[in-house]
Amino acid sequence: MRSHLLNGLTAEHYRRSVTEGVERVAAKLATTDRPFTGVTVDALTPRIDAVDLDRPLGDTAAVLDELEDLYLRDAVYFHHPRYLAHLNCPVVIPAVLGEAVLAAVNSSLDTWDQSAGGTLIERRLVDWTAERIGLGPAADGVFTSGGTQSNLQALLLAREEAKTEDLGRLRILTSEMSHFSVKKSAKLLGLGPDAVVSVPVDHDQRMRTLALARELERCERDGLVPMAVVATAGTTDFGSIDPLPEIAGLCARHGVWMHVDAAYGCGLLASLRHRDRIDGIQHADSVTVDYHKSFFQPVSSSAVLVRDAATLRHATYHAEYLNPRRMVEERIPNQVDKSLQTTRRFDALKLWMTLRVMGADGIGELFDQVCELARQGWERLAADSRYDVVVEPSLSTLVFRYVPAAVTDPADIDRANLYARKALFASGDAVVAGTKVGGRHYLKFTLLNPETTTADIAAVLDLIAGHAEQYLGESLDRAS
Repeated sequence: MRSHLLNGLTAEHYRRSVTEGVERVAAKLATTDRPFTGVTVDALTPRIDAVDLDRPLGDTAAVLDELEDLYLRDAVYFHHPRYLAHLNCPVVIPAVLGEAVLAAVNSSLDTWDQSAGGTLIERRLVDWTAERIGLGPAADGVFTSGGTQSNLQALLLAREEAKTEDLGRLRILTSEMSHFSVKKSAKLLGLGPDAVVSVPVDHDQRMRTLALARELERCERDGLVPMAVVATAGTTDFGSIDPLPEIAGLCARHGVWMHVDAAYGCGLLASLRHRDRIDGIQHADSVTVDYHKSFFQPVSSSAVLVRDAATLRHATYHAEYLNPRRMVEERIPNQVDKSLQTTRRFDALKLWMTLRVMGADGIGELFDQVCELARQGWERLAADSRYDVVVEPSLSTLVFRYVPAAVTDPADIDRANLYARKALFASGDAVVAGTKVGGRHYLKFTLLNPETTTADIAAVLDLIAGHAEQYLGESLDRAS
């Protein structure tokens, strides 16, 4: 069994095995003609349950054959131009190369003596991102597993900086369109059920600053402690960007921690055309970025950045076997001193490889292309009498629903849109997402693939309309 351990003696075995796997995936990517096969849970589950994990196949080729049947054939392929659903981006090749390197070397980024250059590369990328944001010379941060963890850590720091022992008085003010991880973080941080205050949004799905001002004043009046305001730069449902300069002003006036969840909108940090859309982010006390959303990186690749490096001390614990206090005096950089995680992958390498091959402008150009595609898609939807589109996109998301001319019952329209999404997914011809607006069911395109065209958008809209019309026709037949 030692022949399977990766080391100097098995380097050739490693090369052959990885090459064989890469060739299988490359062949699959080259021949995939739709984002999904439409396989059902009931069809796939028995095939996977039938595998006897106690009886290995012993041969890489045989395992890859099995994997083709169990995974590769029926995977949801984000690289396909008609995958239009969630915040999943196609990935750039330099980042995939970085993934292969980091998996083989297998550095753990918790301490210097496990990572060395990996530690310094991650720190350089943190500094680079903080510079792009404009957080100032005292900024710092750390890579995380994703936006949920980044938001949790930012709110942990905000809680500690609030300097109150009465957790029941703490409040987090955030847009009603903000990510669910804000509420999850509040629970994990031991805050009460009323801790998260949802601030209403305007027609463009952006936080109403007048409502935020009133909530801050109410907190002061009621003896509550607003520990943080969470502004969103790219909401999950709409890609909307809260008015960051105005929110920053209110936070400064009331002495409240400002966190910006830019998990989606962080692509604007590299944008050549639209960087001004997140003006005001430089005033934040902490920022979440997800490179695996709008920097075209493989999952996972995220970070939390802070204006004041000293605030990261709230996540610092020392263990003699890992990062004893004397290492701080010896100026040995241990990333675990900043992180909620201990063992942690060298995910920063993927972004490093991307920047060294493509440059920031290359990333920004790709993100600008999907933002332009969303604008063109919005114009098409606005001119299409079959559809109601909610707001003009700030980033690359379109929220809309099919509205048939002959049907006026909102419940029937809801069911038609739900059916259309389900039927489209089952067909595998395209994948779209869904959400609710005002209690009604809507569909959603999240456009993160520069290879998607307006022709793809038009074709998928026709498919949606066809499925919805089929459902409504069958419903009328059943009713008659």
